[in-house]
This record gives sequence, C-alpha cells and structure tokens, in this order.
Amino acid sequence: MSRLMLRQAVLGPIQTNVYFVKNTETRELFMVDPAANAARIKEMILKMDAGPVAILLTHGHFDHIMAAEELRDYYHIPIYACRAEADMLRDPVKNMTEYYRVPASFDADRYLDDNDEFTCAGFRIQVMHTPGHTVGGCCYYLPEEKILFSGDTLFCGSVGRTDFPGGSMSQIITSLHRLIDNLPEETEVYPGHNSSTTIGDEKRDNPFV
Repeated sequence: MSRLMLRQAVLGPIQTNVYFVKNTETRELFMVDPAANAARIKEMILKMDAGPVAILLTHGHFDHIMAAEELRDYYHIPIYACRAEADMLRDPVKNMTEYYRVPASFDADRYLDDNDEFTCAGFRIQVMHTPGHTVGGCCYYLPEEKILFSGDTLFCGSVGRTDFPGGSMSQIITSLHRLIDNLPEETEVYPGHNSSTTIGDEKRDNPFV
C-alpha cells in the first residue's frame, strides 16, 4: 500500500492547482504552489491531519505564490524554488503580484539547481529545470512514486504560455521533450492548471510533441 496521500485544491484568480502530498506513515506534508487563500489551505491541511514541512514552488508567477509567505511564516517551514527564478520572486512587477495590489517580494529558503535531489516528507524528489514558461520554471519528480508536478511547463494536451517576459517557445518545447523522452510513460503528471494526465498520454496526444 502506498504511503503517499495526494490531495488537490483549485484556488486563486485563475484557478491554480495547489497540491498537498502527505506521508501517511510520518504525517509529514509538503505543498506545491500555494496559489492564494492561505486560510483555505490551512483548513485543508487540518482536515488531512498533517504537519507541513515544506513549500515547493514550480515558478514565481503570482498565481502560484500568493499564499507562500504567509504559510511559511505560519508553519515555520522553508520555501523551495529553482535558483534561476530568484529574480522573479524578488520583483513584484515580474511576478505580477503588483498588478493584483498584493505585491510580493521574497526569497526562497532553499534554491535548487537542475538535477538536484532532496528528501521531503520522506519522499525522494528530483528537480528538473524546465525553462520556457519562465526562466526558472521547474518540475518536481518523485521517481519511486512516478509522480511529476509540472507547474506550467506541461499541461494535459498543451504547454504553458510563452508570451510573458522570460518566456520562450523553443525553450518550452525543449523542456517538454526532456520530460516526454526521459520519464516513464506511466508517470502521473499533475500540472499547475486543468486536469492531470500521464507522460504516455502526452507522448501520444500532445500537439506540441
């Protein structure tokens, strides 16, 4: 029986997927992309009977980070992000929180590089730097569980938009192929928006492949 419990909430102004990953043996939990509504996220964690240990950010756009600082301070836990995304996290204009009148400027507690590997809530996690949607976008891969949190790099049947500053269609296609060509087809993909998918389904059906 798997020790991983996965829950999802759709929050924020553009319906971002926030993921909660609990280790049922230790009750530790990490969350991915706390988009907004810290109160709702706290309620979700309470219902899961879990103790948060980390916040993982796939990238620094407003719709993925707006509750991150409040939750870090409330639970006294670290924020993880790709090192190449540091400038965006620090700049309310680049991360677009300025436009929503809730300007956010902060640093991650731990910056990660491509191919870094770390353990969080008892799960081994590999970092895949996947630029294209943003300069420092990344995916988090749990190899034992065959789960990928793809942020706005890979969607079901699509890829993230590349018309924001720092975006690049050629880079996101390269990042897409890195995922599609190297991860097992049975890998479950949990993106930043819309429905989940698998690497195999995207290999067969994604028009950007």
